[in-house]
Amino acid sequence: MGVAGPFPGHAAGPPVPVMDRDDADRALARLGAEHEAIETSLLALQDHAGRRLLEGAELTGVTRERWASTDQAITLLWGYFDAYSGALAQARAVRARRRYPNRDDLVALTELLRGQGVTVAHAAARPDPSVNGPARLSERFTLEELVARMNELYARSLDMIVASDSVWSALPARIDLLAAELHRTRSLAHSVGVRPGEHPAGDDLEAITHELATLRIQVISDPLAFWLPGPGSSAPGGGRPDTARYDRAARALDDVRREIEAVLAVRQDAEQRLVQLRDVLSRADRTLTEARAARGEVLAKIAASEVPAVSGPATVLQERLAAASEYRRHAQWHRLSPLLETLEREAEDELLRARESLTAVTAPLAVRAELRGRLDAYKAKVARHGLAEDPLLIERYDAARRMLWSAPCDLRVAGQAVLRYQEAAAELLSQRRTPGPEDRR
Repeated sequence: MGVAGPFPGHAAGPPVPVMDRDDADRALARLGAEHEAIETSLLALQDHAGRRLLEGAELTGVTRERWASTDQAITLLWGYFDAYSGALAQARAVRARRRYPNRDDLVALTELLRGQGVTVAHAAARPDPSVNGPARLSERFTLEELVARMNELYARSLDMIVASDSVWSALPARIDLLAAELHRTRSLAHSVGVRPGEHPAGDDLEAITHELATLRIQVISDPLAFWLPGPGSSAPGGGRPDTARYDRAARALDDVRREIEAVLAVRQDAEQRLVQLRDVLSRADRTLTEARAARGEVLAKIAASEVPAVSGPATVLQERLAAASEYRRHAQWHRLSPLLETLEREAEDELLRARESLTAVTAPLAVRAELRGRLDAYKAKVARHGLAEDPLLIERYDAARRMLWSAPCDLRVAGQAVLRYQEAAAELLSQRRTPGPEDRR
């Protein structure tokens, strides 16, 4: 919805005391073309959709103030145009008196076309709001000055109208589309139990609803409050609508929509996730039971060893799992969704803790098993070298074996016994190893 551009400026001819006939005819032709351009632009401004909306709207804030000033400027603009039209008509009448104007006619034409021959009375039109100081009853202009004044008023009026119309064309429609999406999201949220006061997403929906309603009212009544002028732009309407508040509301609605989609996903796979949770907690309980049994065995079979205590089953998690099952049974998906996420994370932590506890408890048994394996491995090694009947080795092997296969077993003393057996075996093996020819096969 554009209008014609600024009025063409008045280019004065070379300063001469009196115009000749050709100068007067060329000036009248140029002024006639200017008059048509000015009239076309004024009529387009008068019919501009933004101006009609401003006239019929209940305005507030900065838009109300600027429209009052702009309305005065448009009225004054028509007054200037009427004065311009009157001066042009008067000049045409002087020129039409005779085919070859005499000196008096040329003097009159020079005064009208190049002198301050245009008088604008402010009795019929209000003073120009852009002029500071006391108002005057009338002003005198040259035609060039009058065109410059009209250009200024027109550009300022057009800028205000185009800015308001741009905001009205951009924001209300987008707000309405977002409000329709908000309505659909609220209906979906209510279907899964996401309501204000019961779920944070329901509270967010209420806040977004209020924000969009407030934003639309403010945009309609004060569009210029949502206009960002373009930096360094002097063209009317240079700038863009300020969509910061709309964008924040749109992002907030996207976040709520994702939350509701998560709740819907919970409704679809809640039973499978509950079964998996029961399985994880069951494995954790079995692992803890195994750890408690292993701790009793360690305390009975291993002496002088610190064995960590084993905690009991996670009864709190079992109670919360039962609450999750109740939420599913009563279709309270908005409560089930966050509970399932927390339970899944805590159940995995509980299983990991049970496995770590079993590892810590059975560590002494693992050390004893390692010592037993090392003792038997060295016995087999000395047997291959024909040293199984050595009295020293037999004595030290029997001592280490008694310690490792008796209860309770002192791992520190048993480890020293195994080490003594290893040292004795290594010494005997080194004595029997004699240098021989190198086998190069």
